Amino acid sequence: MTERMGVAVHGGTLATAVRAAQRAQERGFESVWTTEFYDRSATVSLAAMAVATSTITLGSGIAYAVGRSPLVLAAEARDLAELSGDRLILGLGTGTRTMQRDWHGIDGASPAPRMEETVPLLRRIWGMDAAGVQHEGRFHRMALQPTAEVAPRAPIPVYLAGFNARMVQAAGAVADGLVGHPIFTRRYVTEVVRPALAAGAARTGRDPQVPIAGYVITSVAQDGERARRDAAAQIAFYTVVRTYSPLVELEGFAAEVARIRDAWKARDHAGMIDAVSPAMLERMAVAGTPDEARDQLPAFHGLYDRLLCYIPSYGLAAGEIADRVDAALDTFGA
Repeated sequence: MTERMGVAVHGGTLATAVRAAQRAQERGFESVWTTEFYDRSATVSLAAMAVATSTITLGSGIAYAVGRSPLVLAAEARDLAELSGDRLILGLGTGTRTMQRDWHGIDGASPAPRMEETVPLLRRIWGMDAAGVQHEGRFHRMALQPTAEVAPRAPIPVYLAGFNARMVQAAGAVADGLVGHPIFTRRYVTEVVRPALAAGAARTGRDPQVPIAGYVITSVAQDGERARRDAAAQIAFYTVVRTYSPLVELEGFAAEVARIRDAWKARDHAGMIDAVSPAMLERMAVAGTPDEARDQLPAFHGLYDRLLCYIPSYGLAAGEIADRVDAALDTFGA
């Protein structure tokens, strides 16, 4: 195994994220990642995690790059890097086009070109001196002339989230790495993601070996069947989204996902879980008792540069999420 191990926490409370960061550091994990949704701010979570830890790498997986101006995003990241002692990886994403339109109130067209413009602009803001930043682009306009002395700082590592090939190409073209999706499979990474990263990097003359921080749904409990159902619920929650159809079709899961979507429409939570096949669980998750999970994880070794244990949250209360975090950390920690 050559990848670095991390843990990613979605859902729960701020206390859940902070305790996960502390315990991950104690258990020898290389990184801990927090997410963002309509009920959680990645930047606030990262700040809380930063002051509670000292050595572990902190990542946002992801923070929304839409809904924030590049200036606000750059300033937040700068503060987080300072607060953490430069332990930050700024993972950015846009969400689906529906999320961009209905959550953030922006036009969801051309998300990949938007990110290809945003990331270099962030680096220009971080490196800004007395001359300021002048930018006229397709998505952003900036005429920033500092009114006080400003100290340029080194760029903060920026990873982009991508699923479909065009957004993955954007990560290859301008980012320091890719944040993978929790339902990525080995075949999808090999046949779609890695070639798209290399194509994006070639377009801008960069190293084609772009690192991936890849999520693996990791559900561990003494009750192995409960752990598998929690993982299946998370898979069902994601595969109902049509954005992810290219993977579903590549892996031959169309029949299962049709049943998942029917159950979703009927608000049949148990039916969604039951529709997830053993093959889907095997290719998308590590799930079961601690011993079963340890036996399954090698199937994902060598796939990512950073392997991130992604703790299920769909349908779980905050306390249950915290329990699943503890179980994963205890199973895979040093």
